[in-house]
Amino acid sequence: MAEVVVRNLVKTYAASAHRATDDVSLEVADGEFVVLVGPSGCGKTTLLRMVAGLETPDSGTVHIGGRDVTGLPARQRRVSMVFQSYAIFPHMRVRQNIGFGLAMRKVDRQELERRVQRAAELLQLEDYLDRFPAQLSGGQRQRVAVARAIVVDADVLLMDEPLSNLDALLRLQFRTELKKLVRQLGTTTLYVTHDQAEAMSLGDRVAVMRDGRIAQIGTPLAVYDRPDEQFVGGFLGAPPMNFFPAQVRLRGADPQLVVGEDTWPAPAHLKAYADRSVLVGVRAENIQVTADPPATGPGAQPGWSAAVVEVVEPTGAAVLLTVRLDEHQLKVQAPPGFPARPDDTVWLRSAPEMLRFFDPETSLALVTT
Repeated sequence: MAEVVVRNLVKTYAASAHRATDDVSLEVADGEFVVLVGPSGCGKTTLLRMVAGLETPDSGTVHIGGRDVTGLPARQRRVSMVFQSYAIFPHMRVRQNIGFGLAMRKVDRQELERRVQRAAELLQLEDYLDRFPAQLSGGQRQRVAVARAIVVDADVLLMDEPLSNLDALLRLQFRTELKKLVRQLGTTTLYVTHDQAEAMSLGDRVAVMRDGRIAQIGTPLAVYDRPDEQFVGGFLGAPPMNFFPAQVRLRGADPQLVVGEDTWPAPAHLKAYADRSVLVGVRAENIQVTADPPATGPGAQPGWSAAVVEVVEPTGAAVLLTVRLDEHQLKVQAPPGFPARPDDTVWLRSAPEMLRFFDPETSLALVTT
């Protein structure tokens, strides 16, 4: 078993008195792929380095495979790490780079060659084993770095933004290969990135970090769909979740949202917040949009609001609209070919079940069940 259990890790950098991690606890199951995601300076790399043994925590513990490794050096933790920079030796051929860790451990030569060949096959590097790094592309160099990490058969694989130096297309291709590789290996993996799309596509679970703490952890779709706080909704997603204020009012026994001068239907469980202000969150893809005035009268859908188009961005698969609703700017995803130009009026609505609600003072999600 190679589960990773982190308990109450605190790390403060004395020069700035900044708490890089603030009482962080995390459990990664054996064979699980967990992604740490967050903005620069949130503490995700510091947390990874403490698991690796490259940083010493002020307090707290790290257990790997049931062993307390908090005081052990990196070489005794049975972990391997892929860094943001390739960190491969320019004077060594690919074969030597991949096998470097094994050579340092004085692994039998035949066993070393067998493991290097296996790693090269997994990373599609068989044809490059006798080349030097200068003769490789950026993606190939990154493959070499990953191969060197997996060849030692460590209990835990740690990755610190390994794709950040690749261009967009290469990053997308390598992301697919990496997910397939980790699934094949079944190695417990802790992965750091600031790229939300990378985090969503790779991880079995995603831990969103902010200011040295884990703001929320869960499956990618759960964290994306039901953020625990406004920060999580505003960080994950491209575009991020829209937010705007509203008042909860009761019409008879039914709650409604007063948005500017319009009234939107609200889910029944929002009744507990009657006569209160709430912060409404909604994803761009969960907003209906029409260029024609909606029908009125019996049987018509309620809750339409007029908005003014500010920017139109065709993306191929959709049209992304930036619109002004009262004093609030929203991002709306429209179908391809949607007939809108700047300064046009469009009409918006969202089904009540697609709306998320937050406390405007604490920014935490409202308990609505």
